[in-house]
Order: sequence, then structure tokens, then C-alpha cells
Amino acid sequence: MRYLLVALPLMAAPLFCQDAAANPQLTSAKAFYHMVRSNVLKAAEKMAEEKYSWRPTDDVRTFGQMVAHIADGQIFLCGTAREGKSRNNDVEKSATTKAEIIKGLQDGFAYCDAAYAELTDAKSAEMVNFFGQPRTRLSMLSFNTAHTMEHYGNLATYLRMNKIIPPSSEPPPAAPPK
Repeated sequence: MRYLLVALPLMAAPLFCQDAAANPQLTSAKAFYHMVRSNVLKAAEKMAEEKYSWRPTDDVRTFGQMVAHIADGQIFLCGTAREGKSRNNDVEKSATTKAEIIKGLQDGFAYCDAAYAELTDAKSAEMVNFFGQPRTRLSMLSFNTAHTMEHYGNLATYLRMNKIIPPSSEPPPAAPPK
């Protein structure tokens, strides 16, 4: 099993390198997106269900509303990158339980994953309309990553206020014994 864990990244490296060589801009943008996607999903899992209604003050979103807002952002912004128009998923308005919110988040990230998978550097330079402004498909994906990172910062603060270590601050896993 240990050898398999070592071999899998080595086998994937040539595929990553081929993709990076063919589409370096998209590959670079995707790496930041994958980082924040992982942290948001882990943060959503770490918070207990009963804390999804927690908020530091009455004038801000609850933890659950913030996660649902991130889910909606994936569909809204990646919709522009994929289809040339924004779409709404309304997870923030319709989901009430941790399971429903996480499902909406996973669906949103899957939608954005597909947006990245469908693009090349050349296609990512195509122009789309975003609120009457011309934007590249790649800029919409980058805006989505920035928006997600902004709100991951909120989630990290919410977690810390509840004495939970945010995923991006967790110590690295211990090395397996030899």
C-alpha cells in the first residue's frame, strides 16, 4: 500500500506536466482553485451541524449561509465562464441542513470543475458578458477563485471563534513510520 501511495503521484505527474505545457495559464489558475476548493470543503465538514446557524454578530451571515453563498457563487461565476451567462442555484435560499448545504457546495464545485475541464488556454481567452462588461472566460474563473478565497477567510475566522483549526492552518500529516 505504501508503494501505491508513492507511485500514484509519480504516475500522475506526466499527465499534469502535459496539461501544464499545453495550457499553462489554465493549469496555473486551476491550481489556486483546487487549493481553495479543498479548504472550503474541509471547513464545511469540520463545523458541527448545530454550529451552522452560528454567526459572530447579527448583521453577518451564519456559517451555513456563508458556505451556501460560496456554493451559489460557483454556479453563478462558473456559469459565465462555461455558458457565457450567469446562473443561479439559490442554495443559500433553499438549503437548511448541513447535509443540504454541503451537497449544494459539492454540486457547485463539480460545476466549476467541469468548466475547467472544458477549457483550453485558447478557449479561456474568449470573451463573455458579465453585467454588461466584456470579460475572458479565464478571468471569470479567476474571479470565482478570488471570491471563494475571500469567503474562506470568513469561514476560517468563524472556525477559530469556535475553537476549530481551519484546514489551511492544520499541521501537515505525520510521515508514515519506516
